[in-house]
Amino acid sequence: MVWTSLHAKIHGTIRSRQLFEHHQQLLVAVSGGQDSLCLIKLLSDLQPKWGWKLAIAHCDHRWRPDSQTNADHVENLAKSWGIPFFLQTANEPLNSEAAARQWRYQALSEIAREYQYDCVITGHTASDRAETLLYNLIRGTGADGLQALSWKRPLIDGVVLVRPLLELTRTQTGQFCQDFQLPIWEDSTNQDLKYARNRIRQELLPYLQENFNPQVESALAQTAELLQAEVEYLEHVAQQLREEAMNGVSLRLNRRVLQKAPIALQRRVMRQVLQEILEIAPSFEQIEKLTALVTAPNRSQTDPFPGGAIAHVEGDWIVLLIV
Repeated sequence: MVWTSLHAKIHGTIRSRQLFEHHQQLLVAVSGGQDSLCLIKLLSDLQPKWGWKLAIAHCDHRWRPDSQTNADHVENLAKSWGIPFFLQTANEPLNSEAAARQWRYQALSEIAREYQYDCVITGHTASDRAETLLYNLIRGTGADGLQALSWKRPLIDGVVLVRPLLELTRTQTGQFCQDFQLPIWEDSTNQDLKYARNRIRQELLPYLQENFNPQVESALAQTAELLQAEVEYLEHVAQQLREEAMNGVSLRLNRRVLQKAPIALQRRVMRQVLQEILEIAPSFEQIEKLTALVTAPNRSQTDPFPGGAIAHVEGDWIVLLIV
């Protein structure tokens, strides 16, 4: 095995960030593109040092005529490397980015649960982190959306999602694949400008690189990294404030406790509460509507949230009624 600077970097990242443990079972998502091929090559080369049990999972969204051929290509690679292979195919074509992402994580979770893999590993890079930050910023978001691609997070009970390549750019993964002559599958949808992320990748980022900062990808990825640590801290403090305001009673918040806290923490408490009672992620408007009750007159109330829940003021308390 040829030991490169990327091998050393990822080996060090895994250790310093405690992304994996020795002898874990790792399910690696491989699309066939350069990032995922770089990922599986690095992990398989590092496997003797860590004793992992590796497997490859491929998700066929059925949104391209050649998707089955793409799946066959990845399966053949897995066989040639002696790595177990799993394929999940969508029941019908998924033509939106959001639907594809949701289905893909669900499919990977099902494989991991059924075959008892500890971690699902994806090949997201610093370039993806930069694109996600811009994508969410343009749509409108807070700090949480700007740091959305984290190193490690729970996926389902007992399974963790890990992204070991977040310090590498797409240029680096491409060069690695070229150096090792890895057979990249070129996904034609990556050039389709009807997808917002492709327009960011093909048009916006090159414009920013040329006119503002040649290292804009790394700069944005660094911003996301800084925000991630700050978001984790704020979420922890907000959870403590929420517990103090509830004082052991669910769906009741003490306004006097909340009024002592900065508005940023009040909003986070309200978002945490809404995340438990709504089926979808709460919007900024819904969070603001609930936060306004912290200083609202007695007997004030909100209009119904999705699903029918209503919050109203009873003296020192904000009370949520679930219909």
